[in-house]
Amino acid sequence: MAGDPAVTPLSAPRPQPPTGTTRDRPRRSLRLPALTARLLLPVSLLLWLLALRHVDLDRMGDLGLLQVLPVLYWVAAGLLTAGFVLALRDRSLRQWWLAAYVLALIAVVHATPTLLYANLRYSWAWKHVAVIDAMLRHGGAVPHAALLDPYNQWPGFFVLNGLLLRVTGLHSALGYASWGPPLFNALLLAPLLLLYRAISSDRTVVWGAVWIYFSCSWVGQDYFSPQAFALVLYVTVIAVVVRRLPDRSVPRAPGRSPPGEAPPGGAHRSAAPRAANGAAGVGAVGAAAAGAVTASGARAGGARAPAWGLRLPMVLVLEAAIVCSHQLTPLMLISSLAALALPRRNRRVVLPPLLAAVVMTAVWDATVARPYLAANFGQFVKALATPDSNVTSGFANLGTASADQVMVDWIDRGLTAAVVLLAVIALVRRPWVRRTPLPYLLLAPVPLLAANSYGGEMLFRTYLFMLPAAAFLVAALVLRPTPRPRLRSACALVLLLAVLGGLFFGYDSKERMNRYTTAEVTATQQLFAAAPPYSVVVSVTGSVPGIYDHYEDHPQVRLAETSEPTRKLLTQDPLGGLEAAVGFTHPGVPAYLILSRAQAAETSVTGVLPADTVDKLSEAVARAPGFELVYSNDDAVVYRFVPNPLPGQVPEAAPPAALAPLQPFLRQGGGP
Repeated sequence: MAGDPAVTPLSAPRPQPPTGTTRDRPRRSLRLPALTARLLLPVSLLLWLLALRHVDLDRMGDLGLLQVLPVLYWVAAGLLTAGFVLALRDRSLRQWWLAAYVLALIAVVHATPTLLYANLRYSWAWKHVAVIDAMLRHGGAVPHAALLDPYNQWPGFFVLNGLLLRVTGLHSALGYASWGPPLFNALLLAPLLLLYRAISSDRTVVWGAVWIYFSCSWVGQDYFSPQAFALVLYVTVIAVVVRRLPDRSVPRAPGRSPPGEAPPGGAHRSAAPRAANGAAGVGAVGAAAAGAVTASGARAGGARAPAWGLRLPMVLVLEAAIVCSHQLTPLMLISSLAALALPRRNRRVVLPPLLAAVVMTAVWDATVARPYLAANFGQFVKALATPDSNVTSGFANLGTASADQVMVDWIDRGLTAAVVLLAVIALVRRPWVRRTPLPYLLLAPVPLLAANSYGGEMLFRTYLFMLPAAAFLVAALVLRPTPRPRLRSACALVLLLAVLGGLFFGYDSKERMNRYTTAEVTATQQLFAAAPPYSVVVSVTGSVPGIYDHYEDHPQVRLAETSEPTRKLLTQDPLGGLEAAVGFTHPGVPAYLILSRAQAAETSVTGVLPADTVDKLSEAVARAPGFELVYSNDDAVVYRFVPNPLPGQVPEAAPPAALAPLQPFLRQGGGP
């Protein structure tokens, strides 16, 4: 037709530029970053494994693994981060490369202690293994559980592991509990991707948010525990709910499109235009639904949120598992769902799982968990009246900790503050994220921070549940498209290296007390082999592997957890403090005192007691009559004594020579 532009037939060959022209050069130059991104992943993993061959764990001081990991380890972590940034920039790489980088980060951070240590790390992980073994012995609830009775009332995690042991024929969860941190973090990857892809289709923001999450999760609640298990379920429920939320259309000028925006996925999503507000890759939730929004806020065309269908029973099963496994996570889930239900358009989706969570939690607390809640009701009411103390209870007493741990604590505070601050800035600087569920998920845990101290841990748990939303907001802020992609990549690399460094300080700096030698494990086994039922087990701190074995048969005394007058007496007169702590025992009932390397390390690292407490108590007991040596090795010693002897009952004193290998080690505090 006259006046029409010429149309080139599809079959006609397109003119090709001659080789060597300037159009070829950019293509060739882009191959180097892509090739580098492909090479840095295996190279960094190889360097990481090589670095683990030369680690002297006995040299750990108050900074834990940070002091003994070789330079090659840090080079591997840096190269891994650089490779991820390059892979994030190169869109020719498939997304499984990004997944491989994230899994490699999880391995480098969380599998390192598992590969280095001969035994399970962290005293609470040992405690949870002991609870599983006890429930298997008793076929359910453990009698005479004392302070561990709450586990009887929230047994979901332990029952599930008991079933796993019966099905697999394993003797104890101790065989796989060491892999808890890398496993739980790897399991979080799928629900995080589900959540983030519901908000954005920009892979740079999505995968950057995933990396930031794992780089800022320094709280350390990923060990073998009900909290780690419940957190995976919590993020899964939130992700499924967010995926079902209705679209919110935002009018924009015809023919305009936000820079970098990709069409949303999902069969029920519309391809209608989205807001030209500078957002990059607004996803399923941020996408516009079919039709325009009227002045009253109603959807043209009657678009509604999709029905739950068969997905709702799955969500209810996950909620039930959360409710029966952990005290805090159901409340966090209810708070998050209630926040998501604030916009009226979300209520058709959110109200069913919200009401189910409320009903299940109320029924469980009124029946199975009633003994614990009734016994602590007064403390709950008191906590509600003192929100300020609940908030500040999570701050460590830096005056008693070692100088290195004071520095670590400030780094942890700085990393937490930086993440929250950047998330808030993102809400201001990126208007499109304010129309997503992220602001509600970010603020949902805050009310519980003021409601209860949770044993001084509520501040950390609040950050833990805020982090999924905060990580995405940080990524949306710092990984936005810019006219200078190389500058953006350089700035992103600096930021990711900085937060990863903060993670290492928060996560690895206490390993001197979290690591247990085989000699310490053997000492605990010898203690329970010698201790008759209902004898008392005494230690300075809880850093003793297996100290809760057969806890239903042995009352436990932690000198660091006794009353303030008793602790003060312990520092002035070790024997007097010990006698005051175990004075409740019946006449003739023996007690077993275990002193070990990790306990000395904990007092030195945390300052829960003076650093020389274990050393002084060891020397005092060695010279005092009435203490019988049961077992001793280089890292631990076990004594038997009778706090309230019967008339004529006078045990022999321990020979001082038996302590020769132990005393110098305790004086050193377990490190250089």
